[in-house]
Amino acid sequence: MSDLRIETARGDAMLEEWRHVHNVIVPPAALDPAGVRERAARYLLENAYLGDVLVGCSTVRPPEREGGTATVIARVLPEYRRRGYGTALYEKGLAHARVLGAGVVETCVLAVNEDGLRFAEARGFVELEQYVLDGMSDVWIDLRLG
Repeated sequence: MSDLRIETARGDAMLEEWRHVHNVIVPPAALDPAGVRERAARYLLENAYLGDVLVGCSTVRPPEREGGTATVIARVLPEYRRRGYGTALYEKGLAHARVLGAGVVETCVLAVNEDGLRFAEARGFVELEQYVLDGMSDVWIDLRLG
């Protein structure tokens, strides 16, 4: 883990790397470059690297008001899971959400992502709701940190 570094995704190359991980983990919500740039203007997007190798990314959606709800999402490419990288991404994102004044922390997981659900539940998240986005067939699960 000593070689893991987490950096804010800035510039086209880093945003493209963030987009790659996002689109691998959640293909039904695949983003184009414009969508990623729009998110980068509103949210904290970070990439995780093992040395120079991209292993994951994260998103922190800030609360809209002091004590409000922040969303923290950690994504790790399948071949790098179960090595602590997701935990490092999550803990950094959670700390950032707390600095922003979050009173509640949530996450969102694609239901077929069993690794993601286990990861969230192991950190104390509990299911709030399951839903399908309009015009889609994939089930999403919103979870809240207990």
